[in-house]
Amino acid sequence: MAIEPSRNGGGGLADVIDRILDKGLVINADITVSVAGVELLGIKIRATLASFETAAKYGLEFPSGTALETPAWKEALVAKEGCPQCEKRVPIEDLISTGCPWCGWISAKAMKVIEE
Repeated sequence: MAIEPSRNGGGGLADVIDRILDKGLVINADITVSVAGVELLGIKIRATLASFETAAKYGLEFPSGTALETPAWKEALVAKEGCPQCEKRVPIEDLISTGCPWCGWISAKAMKVIEE
């Protein structure tokens, strides 16, 4: 996956890091050194860089001893989506049912409930 330039034109290192942590980055490499058809050395590299939220979403394993019962971890497991207006990340359930608490954007479903 290629990193796309930001829409507002002011891309920088912070935007790239934010994008990598949001989407995740996986490096998978197999390196072998052979002489006359005989493999002398084989190296397998598997590396992943992602936020805890992204890693949890894709079911990646965490090191032993990771405290998964903390409030912060439970918050990371809540599915979030960017608000269409202000682009802040809000839990999907809240965004659909009530709207964005940051900018006041209201979804069509919440608007229907208000009108009734």
